Amino acid sequence: MTSMTDGYFDNVIERLTALKTDISAQMEAAADAVTAAARSDHRVYIFGTGHSHVMAEEMHYRAGGLAITVPILAAPIMLHEGAIAGTAYERTEGIVAPIMDRYNIRSGDVLFVISNSGVNAAPLEAARIGREIGCTVICITSVAYSTASAAGRERLADLADIVLDNGSPPGDAVMAVPRSELKVGPVSTAIGVTIMNAIFVDVAARLAADGDAPIYLSANMPGAREINRKLVERFRPRNPHL
Repeated sequence: MTSMTDGYFDNVIERLTALKTDISAQMEAAADAVTAAARSDHRVYIFGTGHSHVMAEEMHYRAGGLAITVPILAAPIMLHEGAIAGTAYERTEGIVAPIMDRYNIRSGDVLFVISNSGVNAAPLEAARIGREIGCTVICITSVAYSTASAAGRERLADLADIVLDNGSPPGDAVMAVPRSELKVGPVSTAIGVTIMNAIFVDVAARLAADGDAPIYLSANMPGAREINRKLVERFRPRNPHL
């Protein structure tokens, strides 16, 4: 591998290793909240704009994932139908309420809101709506990035019940391009997905101890069709993406 490739791998591994300790208490609190919601037949909703929506899709109908998760997905705040427009929309006040109205989110549910910069209008609005409904609001954000960008404005970290600081730097990219002032190699997605999966494997173990861990199987595994069919029938009424 090239030195840049090695450097990026090393950087991500070092950050993940540090986070195991740095946010262990917050991840346990998140696992507690998700487990409590699951035991009461509540749901876990996941919201992100731009690249942060990847976390919502990562947890949705995922081999080895829990069926209690519901992604909040809307094309205007994603990237695939227009990245420039999506960037504008995520900075627009009032766009999130009609999106979240589709999901029948209830008091007692958990709402994950993911925003690396932590200052855009859409994720902040989602967090406020979650709090008004009575959800436990959990955010994954960069505290350093949002603090640098806020300039006195409210941050996502100010609105969440549980803050999972991904530790990424302002601007997200970590690798300096030689003979240039530019940087490449964003880390927030790799770190965010790892944090999310770490929490949910803990939750799955707790639910399995209860005798009810609703875990999807990969479609190519023996018995997957029947197991997944039953989970879809059970969870589809509150998940419009199944």
